[in-house]
Parts: sequence; C-alpha cells; structure tokens
Amino acid sequence: MKAWLESDPDLEELQERFPAEWASVRAKLRELVSREDDEAIAAYVQSVARAAAGTRGPGRSDASAEVSAEVRRRMLAAALRQMSLSRATGVSQGTVRFNLVNGWVAQRLLFRRGLERKPVSLPWFRLVWPLLPQRRYLMPLVTPQGIYCFYSSALIRRLVRLIDGRTCVEIAAGDGTLSRFLRAAGVPVHATDDHSWSRTIDFPEDVERLDAQAALARYRPAVVLCSWPPADNGFERYVFGTESVQTYIVIGTRHRFGSGDFAGYLAQHAFEMREEPTLSRLVLPPELDPAVYVFERRPG
Repeated sequence: MKAWLESDPDLEELQERFPAEWASVRAKLRELVSREDDEAIAAYVQSVARAAAGTRGPGRSDASAEVSAEVRRRMLAAALRQMSLSRATGVSQGTVRFNLVNGWVAQRLLFRRGLERKPVSLPWFRLVWPLLPQRRYLMPLVTPQGIYCFYSSALIRRLVRLIDGRTCVEIAAGDGTLSRFLRAAGVPVHATDDHSWSRTIDFPEDVERLDAQAALARYRPAVVLCSWPPADNGFERYVFGTESVQTYIVIGTRHRFGSGDFAGYLAQHAFEMREEPTLSRLVLPPELDPAVYVFERRPG
C-alpha cells in the first residue's frame, strides 16, 4: 500500500479505494468552506498533516492508522488544489476545452512547442490576454500536466538581479522550466526534485533527482528558489535550517491552502518574510492571484 501511495495516485483513485476517508475529509472541508474561513481551513490542513506525521517513525506499529492518515493528507491536498484553482479561474478541472482560435493564440503566447513553456513577453501578454474570452480555461487545462504558472521575461530578469551571481538551487523544480530560463540568462542554478510526481511530470535530465534536504546539503546554496510548493509541505522547513542560505524566493499564490508551508513561514524566526508586489505582477496569469515571497536572513 505504501508503494501505491508513493506512486502519487490522483484524487479519484484515492476516493475509489478509500471511500470512508474521503467521506470524512469531504464533510469537514464542506463545513469549513461554507463558513468562508481560510484560517480554519489552514488549521485543518495542519492538523491532518500532524496526524499523518504522528503515525510515522520508530515505535509506530499501527500500519493501518498510518495509511489512513496519509490517505487523508493526500486527499485534502488534492481537494484543496482543485478548490484553489476553481476559485482563481472560475472553472473546474477536466471540463473545459479551448476553441481553435483561443488555443492557437495561447499556444503562440505561452509555449515554445507542445507544453514546453517559454519566457512570456509581458507587453504582448498584456495586449492579447484580455482579448481571449476563454482565458480562464488555461490553468484547468495545463495544471494536470504539472504546470502551475507561467514566467514572464521581465520576472526572469528581476530574479537574475536578485540572485546576483550567488550560488543557487531550485528545490521541487518539477520539469525545471524556471531553472532553464535562469540558466539561459546566465545564472548557474541547480534544478532539483525528488521526482515523486512522475505520474504528471516528465522530468528531464537537467533536473537532478534530489529531495530538498539532500539538495541543500549537497550544494550549500546562498539562494534557494521554489515555485508553487505544495500547501503545508514537509520540505520547506529545511531551507530555514540550512546555514548557507541567505535568500529564499517562493513563487506561489496568496491563497494559503493553494501553495506553500505558511505555518512554517510564520513559525521560523531566522528570516524576514516579505511579499514583492512588483515581482508578483510578473507571474502569469493574474487570475491565479500570484505572489512572490522573499525571505532574507536576519543579521546575527
């Protein structure tokens, strides 16, 4: 069962195999959503994550409880990703399709070929994007392929200046798009990922198979990047505990259950956290309500 869970089954597969767990998660989530209380949702996410973590480790012998807790955690994460996407775009996954014109324009504007993203021209995007009547369909169509946002050329230029020649690692890099754009701009960044999402992402050779903890230990970077880290993940905390790191840059969304370990962000005290609105506006499309957070190590 653990091997099956590590294959990253989607929400429908989890629901089919564990209906009781899904009934529990769905009922609680519906209650919280009806109250429109994002803080309560965030607290629920943390409680489910703690329950899953509490069933692992030495002396924990109840395998069924461990599986059940991990299933609930994965169900909740998947459901929240869908909910965040629906809130941002106004549509649900898997139920939309571009017409010929909208598809052709989106392809030329955002992709080099197929689903290979390119640095987006911000002037062209601002000119063309508002004219596409089906623009809200984009993210529900590409998110199942592991694409969570698009990077403008202007964003890449600003990140190059922010990195400023320092040693740099991207963790949870996915298909490595952000790192490839930065390398093309002259930044020698290492793209790393544990490859756990291989069912939805084709990992190229330039994305080194390392989890965040191992990548930080190997490269001892001064700058760390992460784009769209999963909500309430267990790996961002290693960034704050790595002495070499001076700057941590997170690209995500303002919705706390949509991306990022916000509980960890608020619990750590070694770094000062700020949002950079000028950078946030350079992440596309704007319907995602994107945010770029920069953590700088406090002196002393």
